[in-house]
This record gives sequence, C-alpha cells and structure tokens, in this order.
Amino acid sequence: MRTAYKCRAYPTPEQVAALNRTFGCVRLVWNKTLGARNLRHRLEGVRTSYRETDAALTQWKRTEELAFLSEVSCVPLQQTLRHQHRAFQNFFCGRARYPRFKSRTGRQSAHYTRSAFRMRDGVLTLAKTAAPLRFVWSFHDVDLSGLDPSMIVISRDPDGRWHVTFAIDVAPPTPSVGGLDGVGVDLGLIEFMVTSDGERVANPRHLARKARNLVRYQRRIARCRQDSANRRKARAKVARAHRKVRNARSDFLHRVTTKLVRSAQLIAIEDLNVAGMLRNRRLAGAISDVGWGEFRRQLEYKCARAGRELVVIDRWYPSTKTCSDCGHVLAELSLSARQWSCPECRARHDRDFNAAKNILAAGRAVARGDSGDACGADVRRQGFSFPRSAMKQETRTARCST
Repeated sequence: MRTAYKCRAYPTPEQVAALNRTFGCVRLVWNKTLGARNLRHRLEGVRTSYRETDAALTQWKRTEELAFLSEVSCVPLQQTLRHQHRAFQNFFCGRARYPRFKSRTGRQSAHYTRSAFRMRDGVLTLAKTAAPLRFVWSFHDVDLSGLDPSMIVISRDPDGRWHVTFAIDVAPPTPSVGGLDGVGVDLGLIEFMVTSDGERVANPRHLARKARNLVRYQRRIARCRQDSANRRKARAKVARAHRKVRNARSDFLHRVTTKLVRSAQLIAIEDLNVAGMLRNRRLAGAISDVGWGEFRRQLEYKCARAGRELVVIDRWYPSTKTCSDCGHVLAELSLSARQWSCPECRARHDRDFNAAKNILAAGRAVARGDSGDACGADVRRQGFSFPRSAMKQETRTARCST
C-alpha cells in the first residue's frame, strides 16, 4: 500500500526562486492545455488525449515565446499533464467536477518522480538545483536514512509555508485485534457524533470561533489597492487564519476517527447526502465546517488499514424515526424534537442515541449478509420513498419534546 509523510520545508532564497519558476511553468502548462482542450472540444467536438498534450508541450518548448519551459525540470510539467488527463477521466465518470484553471494566489505544487530527485541518507536534492532541500522530519518511528520515496511533492501554501510530501510504498500493516464488537455512529450539527454506546462528542465549530478575525482581515483586503504590497500582506493574514481552522479541524477528525477504529471491530455510519444538504443556505456554512465528508474518508482508509469493517447504511433508512426497542416507525418527526416517546411500546428515546442504536443494528444485519435490519426492512435500498418495516404497523402520533 502507499502512504505519505508531509513535513515542513525551508528552501534557500535560490531554491525559492527556482521552485517559484517551476510553479509558474506548471500553472502555465495546465492552463494552456486546459484552454486548448476546451477550444478543440467546442469547435470540433473531439476529446484530447494525453499523448497529444505531451506532443504539444514538446512543440511549445521549441518556440521562442515558451522556450523558458526548458529551464525547469520536465518531470513536473509532464506530471501536470497526467493529472489533467486523470481529472477529465474522473469528470466523465462522474467522480469529480469539471477541471478549472489554476490561480497564482492559491496553493502551488509540483510533483517529482524518481528521475527528478535524489534521496540518499535522508538528504533530498531536486533536479535543476545544486544544494539539498532542508526539511524537518517529524516522524520519529520511521527511519529517515532508509526512506525510499517513489514521488516527492513540493508545495507552497497561500500563507507562505513550504511543505515536502514523501510518497512511500509500504507493506500492509498487521490488522488490529480487540475492541468492542460494533458501534453505530449518528452525525449531527449540535453534537458532532453520538455513538450507540452513549458517547457524545460536541461540535467544536472551528470556523465559527475564527469568524470574527476572518471578517476583520477580509475587510482589510477590501480597503487595500489592487496588486499592492499591503494587499498581499492582508491576503496572507486571511490565509493564515484559514490554515489554523483547517489544521484544527483535521486534528479533531483524526483524533475522533482513530479512537473509533481502535475501539470497535465494526463501525456503522449513515450515507449522508452532503452535497444535497449544502443547498440549504442557512446550514451550508455549518455543514461545511463540521467536515462529514472528510470524516467518512478517514474512516474508510483507517478501517482498511486496521482490518476493521466499515458499513455505510443507506441514506433513506429511517434511523431517527424507528423505535430501537420495538421497531415501530413514526410517520413524522420534526427536527426540533430532541426526545420522543414511542406510541407502540411507550419507550422514551433520545433522538440521536436512538438513531445510533438503529444504525448499529442495521450495520450488523448488513455485515451478516441479511437483506434487512432487525425488523426485516431493507437498509440498502435506493429510492426516494422511505422503506417500511416488515412488521405490520399503524401510523400513530408520537409525543415529542424539545
């Protein structure tokens, strides 16, 4: 399997100038190739292959106008063509949106394969540079002297920080043993996570805590003149504020997902339609801040690495409206009702805790290969109407409380 290690880099002024030239050439090749693709498809209705873009890059280098492309390493330029080709494949397969043009104010990166760098005894030297690149290795459990990366990624954040990422091919780790039999996870905005064993994790609201500073910094940008030094400084402050929010959110999600993977053999979650929920303008900011998509992504690769089983329940399964004691399904349940009483068995339920228990029961049913949950209803069905329990039930009104 492939893993990556990202650490801070501290290039010299000469290396900064060389890397900035490389970033500029990578950005130019991406934008020029994307523009040519768009124009050809609009005029002729023909797609452009990777071989054709590679031949076009060779012709560009031979022209007087773009001869400076030969001054930097050719590997990052060829890699950006491969990345654009893969981006279009993902777009036509429905896995990603249409590729966009790159901006000089955003994050800059360049990918180097084995032929464009040298790594000996923990010393990294890039192509077209004389001195080794200085970086700080923060992973004490990995021997840097024996590191054999297959790819190097040099990046510069909008706030001016430099990073180097080492892509390593390693053997799959030994699966973890021990822990609970299973845990169901219900995600929310008031509380980030409620598990079936009663644990509640509060929503840290990282962006909301920095909103006041971000508003002040963005107002400074609006008052600065275009392309001025003060505007660049103000933009760097906004980028630093966003970087702190991003790092805090990433650290929180890594801690939560690692604890889940270490504590349970089976983890059941819901398949949330995050893209659809983001259309709600009142909740779009809070949903983006909580990071449900990143939470699921981390769970997927960590469960695969640790040998755990992750079950994703169908989004139409009524986990919140189903009684975890008797299986009765309510006809309606408002979002403001945090607790409700089952009209069938008179059991009192907390909204999120009851949903987490139902998610765990459905996840165990799916893991066993059954066609439904504890009541026999399908939990993996695709459609627009809610699935009904296999039990014959009558519609009753639940007693709710906020």
